[in-house]
Amino acid sequence: MINKGDMRKLSMDELHRISKEEFGKAEKLPIIIVLDNIRSLSNVGAFFRTADAFRIGELLLCGITACPPQREIHKTALGADETVKWRYFETTEAACRALKTEGYKIYAVEQVEGSVALQDFVFEPHTAYILGNEVEGVSDEALPFCDGAIELPQEGTKHSINVSVCAGIVMWKIFEMLNLKPK
Repeated sequence: MINKGDMRKLSMDELHRISKEEFGKAEKLPIIIVLDNIRSLSNVGAFFRTADAFRIGELLLCGITACPPQREIHKTALGADETVKWRYFETTEAACRALKTEGYKIYAVEQVEGSVALQDFVFEPHTAYILGNEVEGVSDEALPFCDGAIELPQEGTKHSINVSVCAGIVMWKIFEMLNLKPK
């Protein structure tokens, strides 16, 4: 254990962060995160930043979800909007149809009948995870395409947590389970 007096922040060199060019060439998790009509540009930026941190393969931005370049997205993403691969779909249904054609399994991150608690879910490669609108959750148009659902157990008075926070928890769990270590 480190004494409190011996703690210091690591420098950027000590963190061994890779450049944008190295990130572009680096192995990514074979995972897609689908943003289903996310309203807040700050939330969208947070998705990009977290996807960069855990080397998520791609983001699909659907419906009213804003796309880069946008000042508010860039401000929150801290440049990850320039490193993380993304595509835009006019509807989440269109994104789901494309994912099924590409051979992906799709899971909603949503409180639905038959959902599996996050800690009990087994993450697999070549899978997409849909996170829904801040008020409505995953859209009814997307649910029929889902092979199942994951739910984050909660014990507070609120029925949900912020979508970008939820996404961060899910992406960390995927990163942990699929064990992609930076090289």
